[in-house]
Amino acid sequence: MTAISATGGGSLRWAVADTLVLTGRCLRHWVRQPQLLVLSTIQPVMLVLLFTQVFGGSVDTPGLRYVDYLVPGVIVQVVAWDSAQTAVALAADVASTTIDRFRTLPMAQAAPLAGRTLADAVRSLVVVLIMLGVGHAVGFRVHGGVGGMVAAVALVVAFGYALTWLFAYVGLTAGGAESAMAAGVVVVFPLMFASSALVPTQTLPEWLRPIAQHQPLTQVIDAARALLHGQPPGTALLGAMAWTVGLLAVSVPLALRRYFRR
Repeated sequence: MTAISATGGGSLRWAVADTLVLTGRCLRHWVRQPQLLVLSTIQPVMLVLLFTQVFGGSVDTPGLRYVDYLVPGVIVQVVAWDSAQTAVALAADVASTTIDRFRTLPMAQAAPLAGRTLADAVRSLVVVLIMLGVGHAVGFRVHGGVGGMVAAVALVVAFGYALTWLFAYVGLTAGGAESAMAAGVVVVFPLMFASSALVPTQTLPEWLRPIAQHQPLTQVIDAARALLHGQPPGTALLGAMAWTVGLLAVSVPLALRRYFRR
C-alpha cells in the first residue's frame, strides 16, 4: 500500500512539475511579446473611454454612476475575449507540430494543455489588475473593500480559466489559427453584447432579456459588480459559480479526450 501511494504521489508531483514548466514557457513567450499585452488592453480601454464619455450621460444605471457600472462589465468581457486566444495559440501549436513534439517527450501527457490554460489564467489576472487601474484613472471606485475586490477578481479569473478549457477544445478541433479565431468570435461576440456589461438587461428587447439575464457573462458580471461595490451578489454569485463549475466539468474532459485521440 505504501509503495502504491508513493508511486501515485510521485506521478502527481511529476505531472505538476511538467505543467509548471510548460506554464513558464507560455508566460515567457507572452513577456517577450509585450505588444500582445498592449493589444489585448487597447480595445477595453477604448470601450471604457467611449462609453463613459460619449454614452454615459444617456444610460440609466440606478444606484450607480455609469463608470462604476461599466468597468466590471468590461473587465469580464476582456477576460472572455482573452480566453478565446487559447484556441488560437493551441491551433497554431497543432499546425506547427509543437504539440506532436511535446507528445514524444517524457512528460505528463496532459501537461501541455494544463500548462497552457494555467498560463492563460495568470495572463487574465494581470489583465484584470491593469483594467482595475485603468478604471480607477477614469473615475471607477471600489466600494466593497479589499475583501470584495479580491473575491471579484478571483471569481472573474476562475471563470476565465474555465473558458480557456472550452477554447482549448476549440483550438484542438479547429483547422488552423484563423478558424480558431473565427470560432472564438462566434462564441464570445454575441455573449459580450447580449449581457449586462454595457447596459442593464432591462433595456434590452423582451425576447432577448431572459437570455441575457441568465447567460454566463451576465451572471459573472453581476456578481463581480456587486462584490466590487459592497452589495449583496444574490443569485448572481450562485449562477456565476455554477457556470464556472459546469464549464470545467464539461470542457476539461472534452479537451483532454480530443488531445489524447490526436
